[in-house]
Amino acid sequence: MADVITYREAVAEGIAREMRRDPSVVCLGEDIGEAGGVFKTTVGLLKEFGPERVRDTPISEQAIVGAAMGAAMTGMRPVAEIMFSDFLACCWDYLANEIPKVRYMTGGQVTVPLVVRTANGGGLGFGAQHSQATENWALTVPGLKIAAPATPADVIGMMAAAIRSDDPVVFFEHKGLLASKGAPPPPDHVVELGRAAVVREGADVTLVALASMVPVTLEAAARLAEEGIDAEVVDLRSLVPLDAAAVLASLAKTSRLVTVEENPYQGGWGATLVSVVADEGFDLLDAPVRRIAGECVPLPFADALEEQVIPTTEKVVAAVRGLAAY
Repeated sequence: MADVITYREAVAEGIAREMRRDPSVVCLGEDIGEAGGVFKTTVGLLKEFGPERVRDTPISEQAIVGAAMGAAMTGMRPVAEIMFSDFLACCWDYLANEIPKVRYMTGGQVTVPLVVRTANGGGLGFGAQHSQATENWALTVPGLKIAAPATPADVIGMMAAAIRSDDPVVFFEHKGLLASKGAPPPPDHVVELGRAAVVREGADVTLVALASMVPVTLEAAARLAEEGIDAEVVDLRSLVPLDAAAVLASLAKTSRLVTVEENPYQGGWGATLVSVVADEGFDLLDAPVRRIAGECVPLPFADALEEQVIPTTEKVVAAVRGLAAY
């Protein structure tokens, strides 16, 4: 394999590794076959695995997720693509009411081992209906696992864990990260869902981020270091399971916490994490916690306006400066 791999290529590679390993893994979605996916995240899969295992579907999110649910209940491990995460709303009954409840309602007799992959997030000027970060939607539904990798290696490792999971996983692939590059992981690379990663060690403040906010936060940490503020950056990687223990361990070193998320402030995952810290780590804190999040407005189409809505390096730097001086 090449010395570097793009996030986009890592999606296809992660799926291909599991399809080679397990013949029950199949893919379905709009334009995932001959076209290689609208974001080119399924390139090569049709050629290698054929139309029996890589299926183009009609433009119907309900059909895609409904078929995946039935296949999962009867012994397959489907990987279903919903083109934009905004369109999860179109199949929300399946995703919120049916899929996460089957295992519980059958007393474990029936499992639904499926992955719903979706292109998520803003920063590319796609407008209000194609730019939302929707992890917080899925976070409200008990029974769904939520993965949101920030690097190509994590895409491959978390894809393996997601496809092997006996519970349904919503796998958020960030559109703004698709062209980013990183080292490819070794064969058989698996990243357990629910295990955060400390991607930058620091002593003064803990910054917790997810998906596209990880590079934004790392850039902020580099700028803060020039001012003598030593920030630790934690990449949550998944929201369910949530690695609160990793955040508390970091907080024990730094005593200050900032969460950085693209989800809207109202109902964002940062609020859940902060409430856990207030419950279980209050004595570790030497300053108020800060939440940096998306504004509670529909996403603007214009670049200059979108930048006002989504957290930026400047917003993170400013918030941490204030906290460091507290």
